[in-house]
Amino acid sequence: MSFRTNLQYLRAERHMTQEQLAMLLGVSRQSVTKWEAEKSYPEMDKLIKMCQIFECSLDDLVQGDLTDRAPAPAVATVPPGPATDVCGYDDHMRSFAKRVPTGVAAFILGVVGLVLFEEGTALRGLFNSSMAASWGELLGLAALFSGVLVGIGILVSAGMEHSAFVKAHPFIEDFYTDDDRLQARQVLVRGLVTGLMLIMMGVLLGNFIEYESGAEAPAGAALLALVAVGVWLIVHAGMMYGRVDIDEYNRDAVEELEVEDIARIDVPEAVRNELRSAKRTHKKIEAACGVIMLVSTIVALSWLFLGPSFAGTTWDAIGSGRQAADSIVGYFWLPWPIGGILCGIVSILMKAFGRDR
Repeated sequence: MSFRTNLQYLRAERHMTQEQLAMLLGVSRQSVTKWEAEKSYPEMDKLIKMCQIFECSLDDLVQGDLTDRAPAPAVATVPPGPATDVCGYDDHMRSFAKRVPTGVAAFILGVVGLVLFEEGTALRGLFNSSMAASWGELLGLAALFSGVLVGIGILVSAGMEHSAFVKAHPFIEDFYTDDDRLQARQVLVRGLVTGLMLIMMGVLLGNFIEYESGAEAPAGAALLALVAVGVWLIVHAGMMYGRVDIDEYNRDAVEELEVEDIARIDVPEAVRNELRSAKRTHKKIEAACGVIMLVSTIVALSWLFLGPSFAGTTWDAIGSGRQAADSIVGYFWLPWPIGGILCGIVSILMKAFGRDR
C-alpha cells in the first residue's frame, strides 16, 4: 500500500480537507496536494507529526495498509461543512490580543509610579520633606523600571509565542463567518469609544485635581492611570478586530519565515522571488525601527537623568524658576511615542518604495 493511499484514507476518515491538514502541519496546501499526487514526499518531521495526528506508527503510514484498520472509538474528526479552526488560531489570537496591550499598559503604569513618588508627595505624611523627596525619587525610579521590565517581559514572551505559532501555521484557512466579523467590528467600536472616553476623563480629572489641590503629581498620576486603561482597551479592540482578517495574517506570516523556509515552500519561482523580496524589506524595516527606538531610549534616559541639571541651569538663568525646568523634565517619556510614530512612517515608506527592483 502506498503512502498516498494511506494519507488520503486517513484524511477522509477525519473529514479533513487538504487546507486543514496543511494548517496542522505548518505547510502550504500545495505541499499536501503534491504528496497525494506522489510528486513529492514530506520531510521526516512532517511524517512524525502526521503519525501523531492520525495516531499511527511511521512504518504503517509509509509502508503499511491503514485502509483496513478499524477506526478508534474516539477518533478526532473535523466536522464536515465550512472551514473550522483546527489549529487553535482564535484562542491564540485572543490571548495575544490581551497580552500585548497589557505589556503596553505596564510601561504607562511604571510612569504613573514615577510621577506619583518622584517629588515625595505621597510620603510626606511619613517622613520629613527632605527624606520624603529622597525616598520618593528612589521609589519612583523603582516603579518606572519595574513597569518597563514587566512590560518588556510580557511583550517579548508574547511576541516569541506568536512568532512560533506563525512559523508552525504559515497558512490559515478562513473560517470566520459574517457574524464573527460583525461582532469584531462591534468590539472595535466599543473599545475605541470607551478608550477615548477614559483618556478624556483622565485629562479632565487631572486638571480638576491640580486645580483643587495644586498638586501636580496626583493629577499626573490620575491622568496616566486612566490613559493606561484607555490604551489597553483601544489596542485590545484593534487586535481583536484584526484577528478576523485571515488574509492579512497569511500575508504577514511571510515576514516570520526565514529565507530557508521560503525556499521550501511549493510555489512558483516568481512568487518565491516576491516572498524573498518582501522578507528583505521586512529585515530592513526591523533594522531601521530598532535604530529609531534605540535612539529614542537614549534621548529619554538622557532627558530623565541629565535633564534636571541642564534644564535647571537654563531656566534659572532666564529667571523662570526651577519648577518650570522640573515640569519639562517630567515629559522625558515623549521620545518613545515619537519614536513609535517615526517607526510607523518609516515602515509605510519602505514597504511602498523600498522593494527590490
